[in-house]
Amino acid sequence: MKGDWGVSPVQNVEVRPLVLGRLKNSLYLAAFAMVLIVPFSIFMGVVAALQYGKLVDRAISIVGLSFIALPEFVIGVILIVVFVVQLGWFPTSSQVPGTNPIDWFRQLLLPAIPIMFVLFGYISRMARAGTVDALQANYTRTAILKGLPRRHVVSRHVVRNSMLPTITVVSVQVGYLVGGLLVVETLFAYPGIGQLTLESATGHDLPTLEACVLMIAIIYCFANLIADLAYGVLNPRVRLA
Repeated sequence: MKGDWGVSPVQNVEVRPLVLGRLKNSLYLAAFAMVLIVPFSIFMGVVAALQYGKLVDRAISIVGLSFIALPEFVIGVILIVVFVVQLGWFPTSSQVPGTNPIDWFRQLLLPAIPIMFVLFGYISRMARAGTVDALQANYTRTAILKGLPRRHVVSRHVVRNSMLPTITVVSVQVGYLVGGLLVVETLFAYPGIGQLTLESATGHDLPTLEACVLMIAIIYCFANLIADLAYGVLNPRVRLA
């Protein structure tokens, strides 16, 4: 409560700046992956729903399920072998990027790809399910019967209402991205809070481990709070309740 998180007996440094610095690094990686994959996943989910039961819908669904089934360490090892060892396009270990946009892609793209594969599967499938339900709703039929253009119906009525379940998935994945990046951060030697949590657990560094778990829990709570606020923005019934 006082902000004194103690001193790491293993690294002999104050815990608070150590944990907050690693948390910032994980937030960089998580934000990079989310910015790239969330809009694309939602778009592909909506496209699949608009082509419900057709070849495009089945292809997107199969790809999403395949991405979920692929373990992150398998994708990561393949990326390292191909793009680091054979082609030499990326560094052997990922570091915190500087201000150069090219440096962001060079340092964060490879560790972000396994994350984006998993996120695409969850978010696109949830966006597809929400859009299918919205397309079959009475207010959508009413809008179509009024003679509104299809683009207007989809953008103003369908997409807005279909995003409610998708927001829940995205908020849960934010917590996963911050606290569940242990495999990716370890594989790519990225100095994030997931790797620090593993090092603290294996090294019996209790003060650092407690601080890491505390920060991850706070991120989960904050992500769910943002999801609740977004629900109120998108759904007037929530605001009235």
